[in-house]
Amino acid sequence: MKGVKVLFAHDTEVALAAAAALVNTDSTDGELLPDAAALDRFLHEWRWTGTVRRDDAELAAVHALRPRLRAVWAAAAEESEEPAVEVVNALLREGGALPQLVRHDGWGYHVHATGPDSPLAARMAVEAAMALVDVIRTQELGRLRTCAAAHCDDVLVDLSKNRSRRFCNTTCSNRTNVAAFRARRRG
Repeated sequence: MKGVKVLFAHDTEVALAAAAALVNTDSTDGELLPDAAALDRFLHEWRWTGTVRRDDAELAAVHALRPRLRAVWAAAAEESEEPAVEVVNALLREGGALPQLVRHDGWGYHVHATGPDSPLAARMAVEAAMALVDVIRTQELGRLRTCAAAHCDDVLVDLSKNRSRRFCNTTCSNRTNVAAFRARRRG
């Protein structure tokens, strides 16, 4: 892809999207990871590798990670790096991050910072933190946003060239656009 500027490495973009998806499982519409089966589906969808215990303690640890990651999006909304840095550093420290290049499952070399036998929540935390390191050090914290739709508090990562992504998905975008259209027609 000569001449195309890549914002972040592919594994960083995937980790950011997975972190946002994890945060969004704690939804105003209800708990989207209520049990081990739902967590398994999430892990499969986001192609997580490594050991999974499938017990209540593991699920609780994953649940406890979500508000910590949401705090990074909140810091981005406030345009404040320091709180984001504090969360990222804590996640790296607590997860015992030891970055290394690995290759598996048809992926080229990419960075893992924990071993495959580390607890799932620690692997998820460190993976997100490593991606957020790139966001912070490239001064792109503003790409972490909360959906602009009324009554939606889902988070998103804006990887568009012109920083124009405002909605978490097309449903929120369509609802907002239809509401604006109807308001214009009434007025």
